[in-house]
Amino acid sequence: MGPRMTTLSPTLRARLHEAPVAGLSAQLRKRGFESIHIDGVHALPGAGKLVGVARTLRYVPHRPDLFASHGGGQNAQKRLFDAVEPGEVIVIEARGLATSGTLGDILALRAHARDAAGIVTDGGVRDHDAVAAVGLPVFAAGAHPAVLGRLHVPWEHDVAVACGGATVVPGDVIVGDTDGVVVIPAALVEEVVEAALAQEAEDAWIAERVAEGAALDGLFPMNREWRERYENGLDG
Repeated sequence: MGPRMTTLSPTLRARLHEAPVAGLSAQLRKRGFESIHIDGVHALPGAGKLVGVARTLRYVPHRPDLFASHGGGQNAQKRLFDAVEPGEVIVIEARGLATSGTLGDILALRAHARDAAGIVTDGGVRDHDAVAAVGLPVFAAGAHPAVLGRLHVPWEHDVAVACGGATVVPGDVIVGDTDGVVVIPAALVEEVVEAALAQEAEDAWIAERVAEGAALDGLFPMNREWRERYENGLDG
């Protein structure tokens, strides 16, 4: 599967920015997709909404001989950060180990210069404050001062990876906000985002009725009477 098989139109990208991750998660669950959450990651301060197409990077457990052959020079990590395209998200498999850095400020600056949409790693981040200051949405498992080579060997990129319990393949769509990060198969993106936004509008109308004093019974979820009022554009 090619790393840039998915193209998000400006309109679709804007719709994804509008849709909350919780709503996207609910719609994916309705379609049978349960393991689409990148668990254990949190946004660095000032990250903002993350929307983009996945590029992937896999680290394997550290071994001195493998680090000697794969860790130096223009390794898989550096090759991907040099090749990421505008609107893409670098997703890193680090086996959920936050006790070593998986990127630092130099790599974050390079991704920003390439107009990447953001970075997600289920490992740690070095230079935490400096990475946050770059202004690129970054989601990570935590901060740690140790270098990559303490635990990892940068092995390959643009392959299927397991990040935070979710399988991510190049071309998947990644969306993250303060609730977390979800992985959306490319073929489902338009369907899922439109359903999520429709549900968001419905939930906002229900919230208005609750704020006005309406009871939840029959309203959340809506029975036929309440749905008729909603569909006819009536207030409470």
